[in-house]
Amino acid sequence: MFLGTHEPRLDEKGRLILPAKFREELSAGLVITKGQERCLYVFPSTEFETLTQTLRQAPVTAKAARDYQRVMFAGAHDEIPDRQGRVTIPQGLRTYAGLEKECVVIGANTRVEIWDAQAWNKYLADREEGFADVSEEVFPGLF
Repeated sequence: MFLGTHEPRLDEKGRLILPAKFREELSAGLVITKGQERCLYVFPSTEFETLTQTLRQAPVTAKAARDYQRVMFAGAHDEIPDRQGRVTIPQGLRTYAGLEKECVVIGANTRVEIWDAQAWNKYLADREEGFADVSEEVFPGLF
């Protein structure tokens, strides 16, 4: 499980140092791909394989499923972090997420998300009030 918020920077080669607490789980390999709200999703390779198996259940005749899979898999990049815990984020993914220098890396349960710092701060500001005011079950039986 990935938890927390971290603020690494991209270097001039498009590399990002993964937070130390995430490195062990990602050390065997990871997949970076496009996520919703213009962030990047980072999955441990084993979790990405599980996700892939689930997506294979979608009928090929469902246009929305085809579209989603095309975008997700076409933009995916697999990698093994180097000894310093760095990963290279390809230019296409950096462009998609608007990543330049200042980044925010968050733990999001089974995945890590990489955000442009400004985009994350705006997203969080827009949603924290709604989160604090939730008065009904978002996930049945959870709270």
